[in-house]
Amino acid sequence: MEILTAFLNLMPVTLAQSMIYSFVALGIMIPFRLLSFPDLTSEGAFPLGGCVCAAMILGGWNPFVATAAGALAGMAAGASTAMIHLQFRLNSLLAGILVFTALYSVNMRVLGRSNVALFSSDSIFLQINPAIVASVWLQILFFGALIAATLLVLRWYLATEAGAALRVVGTNPDLAPSLGISIWTYTIVGLAIANGFSALGGALVVQLQGFADVGMGMGLLINGLASLVIGETVIGRRTLSRQLFAPVLGAAIYYQVVSLGLSLGLVPSDLKIVTALFVLLTLGLPSLRGKASGRETMRV
Repeated sequence: MEILTAFLNLMPVTLAQSMIYSFVALGIMIPFRLLSFPDLTSEGAFPLGGCVCAAMILGGWNPFVATAAGALAGMAAGASTAMIHLQFRLNSLLAGILVFTALYSVNMRVLGRSNVALFSSDSIFLQINPAIVASVWLQILFFGALIAATLLVLRWYLATEAGAALRVVGTNPDLAPSLGISIWTYTIVGLAIANGFSALGGALVVQLQGFADVGMGMGLLINGLASLVIGETVIGRRTLSRQLFAPVLGAAIYYQVVSLGLSLGLVPSDLKIVTALFVLLTLGLPSLRGKASGRETMRV
């Protein structure tokens, strides 16, 4: 009974948290699924967005301007990964590793130290409605509306000629040049958009939690990947709308699983290995089922 009570108490909190981190899951999904470009930059873009936003707020900038600047910094990080990959013909994973490793030093320079507090500083939440900071349900309402607007704009963009060209680059890069589609342009644009979302998530997090830390993105990639895998397992990705909604739904489910784990008494440090095992199980289950079906067929 105590476990159920603890879980129910955590549900709204982790739902609000999942809505912020769904931006990271979106930022992971776009390169992986739409561009067929495995990208690790999100792990560096998330804290970059948070650090830039925090530094600008502490410098007296308007929180909305600081949030936009954080997102733009993430876009620049994504574009840098794409440029390194295209210009030097490096593996996409290696290019992402180089960028997010370098971003640690960038974040230290931006903040001036490893972490800063924002408890007494202004934020977009205080400017919109101060009650948002104290009310979990208002946070859910705010982030839900923001995500819905983001998905609608992203769905509209991907239905345009430019969005279709971006998807062609991911689906068939050999065909794209013959259609007059620049692989360079749309790879850079795609990674910039993706990491802009991740950085936006970081900018929102630092304003909500009241502090920024250069290491706040550590291990975030596996959380986003888990969210993406869970969402695709639940609703699939046969249509563009499902593909876009999958990481959002997956993030909501994943963070409720985290709540359940905490309610059962798991130490927070144990959640990483649980997440890794869960993703492995989710990815490996179809293969195990296929092998089981094959054995049954052979027996018949």
